[in-house]
Amino acid sequence: MFKHLPANVTINEVGPRDGFQNVKTFIPTADKIAMIEALIAAGIKNFELTSFVSPKAIPQLADAAEVCRTILAKYGNQINGSALVPNLRGAQSAWEAGIREVACVISVSASHNRANINRTHDESIADLAKMLESLPEMSVRVDLATAFACPFEGWIQPEAVSVLAARIQQLGVRKIVLADTIGVATPDRVYALSTYMRQQFPNMDFSLHLHDTRGMGLSNTLSGLMAGITTFETSIAGLGGCPFAPGAAGNTATEDMVNMLRDMNIGTGISREKLIEVISLVDEKVDAPINSHLAKAKLYDCLN
Repeated sequence: MFKHLPANVTINEVGPRDGFQNVKTFIPTADKIAMIEALIAAGIKNFELTSFVSPKAIPQLADAAEVCRTILAKYGNQINGSALVPNLRGAQSAWEAGIREVACVISVSASHNRANINRTHDESIADLAKMLESLPEMSVRVDLATAFACPFEGWIQPEAVSVLAARIQQLGVRKIVLADTIGVATPDRVYALSTYMRQQFPNMDFSLHLHDTRGMGLSNTLSGLMAGITTFETSIAGLGGCPFAPGAAGNTATEDMVNMLRDMNIGTGISREKLIEVISLVDEKVDAPINSHLAKAKLYDCLN
């Protein structure tokens, strides 16, 4: 059953963006930078550092350019730092701040796409095409939100994901994130969609963004691994995640995933012990609950 798991997995840390963006109390820029530096020291090399959105929309990320410039000036040759952008203007701001890879969100559910970014699918595809044309040297990945389920339309069929992915592929995009936006995916659905999409698009680099809202973050991760997915988005301390379930756990915690993969002898290049130290820093600097199993668990020296 577990014979064909990958030897190594890439983790994209989204805490500095997805984890911080909904925190009401502003996190000082210096503290954001300190937490990112601590994550780098723990071995993380792939980050979604921030989002270049209107400060009026997300005041917490008003310092996006400063965070990116500071981190990339010091660690640009050590990490892959990306940013989420809502449109061409955001992508241009990201480029000016030194970012060379951006993520754009399109919801598979037409209803959610309209509610989330007030765009039809045709408008979102047109926006993406304009961005790719205007910034040809920028690497772009697309986050397919509601890839598994939608709060308005219910379960999403794999064929609907495929139709949208095909349009994205035609524009030249080669990275797609399948996102469990509302945290209701199950292991069978994760395996089915991941397998189906990899078969339909063999030249596409797929990754998974999974939530732990219902306690299925790691079980869904295992299903993704079994389906051949080797890149996952996680958030330190389980920060951020599902806006439709206030108070519930959101993003799968980076440290929980690293811990599981470590004990399965799957490499990440990330230190579990150093991540535990980062959790303490996050707890001190961020006014948000820690949603992490490892933060509360005992480690046994005899199992190292």
